[in-house]
Amino acid sequence: MQDPAITPEIIEAHGINAEEYANILRILNREPNFTELGVFSAMWNEHCSYKSSKKWLRTLPTTGPQVICGPGENAGVVDIGDGQAVVFKMESHNHPSYIEPYQGAATGMGGILRDVFTMGARPIAAMNSLSFGAVDHPKTKQLVHGVVEGIGGYGNCFGVPTVGGEVRFHPAYSGNCLVNAFAAGLADADKIFYSAASGVGMPVVYLGAKTGRDGVGGATMASAEFDETIEEKRPTVQVGDPFTEKRLMEATLELMQTGAVISIQDMGAAGLTCSAVEMGDKGGLGIKLQLDDVPQREAHMSAYEMMLSESQERMLMVLRPEKEAEARAVFDKWDLDFAIVGETIPEDRFLILHGNDVKADLPLSQLSSSAPEYDRPWQPTPVAEPLADVPSIDPIDGLKALIGSSNYGAKQWVYEQYDTMVMADTVRAPGLGAGIVRVHGTDKSLAFTSDVTPRYVMANPVEGGKQAVAEAYRNLIAVGATPLATTDNLNFGNPEKPEIMGQFVGAIQGIGEAVAALDVPIVSGNVSLYNETDGQGILPTPTICAVGLIAKPEDAITGTARDGHIALLLGETEGHLGQSALLAEVFNREDGDAPHVDLVAEKRNGDFIRANRAMIKACTDLSDGGLALVAFEMAEAGGVGVQIDETDMAQLFGEDQARYLIACNFDEAEALMVAAGQAGVTLHTAGHFTGNTVRLGHSEAPLDELSVIYRSAFENTVC
Repeated sequence: MQDPAITPEIIEAHGINAEEYANILRILNREPNFTELGVFSAMWNEHCSYKSSKKWLRTLPTTGPQVICGPGENAGVVDIGDGQAVVFKMESHNHPSYIEPYQGAATGMGGILRDVFTMGARPIAAMNSLSFGAVDHPKTKQLVHGVVEGIGGYGNCFGVPTVGGEVRFHPAYSGNCLVNAFAAGLADADKIFYSAASGVGMPVVYLGAKTGRDGVGGATMASAEFDETIEEKRPTVQVGDPFTEKRLMEATLELMQTGAVISIQDMGAAGLTCSAVEMGDKGGLGIKLQLDDVPQREAHMSAYEMMLSESQERMLMVLRPEKEAEARAVFDKWDLDFAIVGETIPEDRFLILHGNDVKADLPLSQLSSSAPEYDRPWQPTPVAEPLADVPSIDPIDGLKALIGSSNYGAKQWVYEQYDTMVMADTVRAPGLGAGIVRVHGTDKSLAFTSDVTPRYVMANPVEGGKQAVAEAYRNLIAVGATPLATTDNLNFGNPEKPEIMGQFVGAIQGIGEAVAALDVPIVSGNVSLYNETDGQGILPTPTICAVGLIAKPEDAITGTARDGHIALLLGETEGHLGQSALLAEVFNREDGDAPHVDLVAEKRNGDFIRANRAMIKACTDLSDGGLALVAFEMAEAGGVGVQIDETDMAQLFGEDQARYLIACNFDEAEALMVAAGQAGVTLHTAGHFTGNTVRLGHSEAPLDELSVIYRSAFENTVC
């Protein structure tokens, strides 16, 4: 088949602007052919090159004594002692999930799992952060069902427990949902596998499933805004097979034990193109590929299609040649393809052959590390107007509005569709704050959480970025974990708009300040830009996932509130209602500033919880909905009533930061008060757990009645 001529229309369809195309002409000193244009398009798009964000990502703290491998590899690696490491990352599959919800979410799950086991780690936990449009939008229900079923269908079949996550609804996501997937695995700290190729003349080996036409151009699509032609993009969405991925994981981990692997890379976005280029560029080598040897499941595939296919469950490896027979036997055993498709070469070339034809001959380094980098104009987000008066309401009515909403009602309809107990090491399943998974065969456990409050980031990107990190940190502290490190998924609109780029820059600044102050460096992550439809952008949503270590079982705080427990409030409360959940759900308002995050107080109060966790029966941090919502959630989880003494609405629903609600016995409460005085932290009695009603100040309602509202709200409004 004759390749099409390169026209302005074809260049534009590949997401390459005039300046970038002029740069391609300069690099090649000639016009690219169709396959070469596709390779440049794949490597230079936002999804693969981070061309709008690289400048700012470099400012994030990424190192620490606990960090074995920071950003730049398939996933981050953090030491957890005893020669073991946790490997983790979060990544987006937003655009594909909006176009084809089931397969978009499923392959997002598959991709993040490959990122983890490519490093030599066996996945032990997954989470997801999902953002959907208005509940009454005609597409929302379809998206919710498709995405949740896709995540569950892939993760359950693969066999990894989903232990946490979040789901939110807002009209800003009606044209562009967000599907952020997280995975973590365990590996020996001295047996981590990296992607940099080394050695000249080494075989480049294709592993896994066959290549088809699904997903061709997916990475370019993921870096474009949506419009009325969205349905035409459906063929760019990949199709996943979790059972093949399970076999691929077992084969890959077995292969790594043979000593055959020099380097290895997942074939994710941009497929064979990105994996080959990144391996070569990191190793300072060129790559020569012979496409006739690529396993194909469809006839007459072109070089363009093979290089840009995003068919799932595939890996690329540089092999020690003397180990070829042993390595091939592993993949034959698992009934997966193993094919030598090329070799490393000393020249700075990406040479692609198909039959007897040279389909591409490009300077490899220009495709990856020398890709365009933009310092886009940006403008700071204006200071928020002062909060207008908030009318007083009955506290129980306010609580009912929160727990009766799709945003703050219980999400068991979602997480009960996920396998949360597979592998039999889950200590704390979704629905109760951070999830916890045992490190099998040891006394250790790992805690996982995902957090962001987009309306805070919209109002004040710096404070919103800080708050996302701080809340993730608090969620780990609340279960007794020592926070170790974080991964991020930075979801924003069009970076070519200075106001959107300003949101990004502000959020990065806030995240950087927080991870430095709280000693939770960013070790991996993902940037997802152009989340817009017809010019309408999403709320800025920099999702933060954090991982913490619980050294021994007795350090964990996993109890629930019981009759007779005292409710202690740790931290200062001023009653901040700007951008609060109460404001949004009761008054349909999003005004005022985001709450200020005092990072010194966050660290001090977190240290206090960890130092005194033996006296704490149950603990949770205060965030959305403030004291009122958290007190109810603790009571409902424990099946016991609660009486909160505070009567002021701002004190009950304010969302001041650096706060925790503690449940403990009376004598422990007295001891904690003494310890708080010595530590210089604010701690006072907020009420107690007893009976079968929820009382907020002078207003009360039966716990059973409120529990029905809370447990049925999501399903009633969304499903």
